[in-house]
Amino acid sequence: MEIRSVNEDFAVAGQIAPGNVAEIASAGFKSIVCNRPDTEDGAVPHDAVEEAARAAGLEFRFLPVVSGAITQEDVKGMAAILGELPHPVLAYCRSGTRCLNLYGLVQQIKG
Repeated sequence: MEIRSVNEDFAVAGQIAPGNVAEIASAGFKSIVCNRPDTEDGAVPHDAVEEAARAAGLEFRFLPVVSGAITQEDVKGMAAILGELPHPVLAYCRSGTRCLNLYGLVQQIKG
């Protein structure tokens, strides 16, 4: 698992599994956001990751975003999630790029 830090409050990663959650918690993250739909090829069902996250004392949110098709509703949803979750937050999808793009769009509407 490769975690790419964007800033002190936000980082992205590719697909994670329940077995990665302990390492994520040890790295100091307080929350995990899944931006990968469960229906994508190779996706680990978000509820398995959510269960591991909650068992580790982390917050978890599921906001599935279709690759290459980020909507305004997705951006608003992510902004709301980031506003309510304890930081730092780790967001994941297939490669991390979708999360990074979504975060950039959230920053544009905040600015």
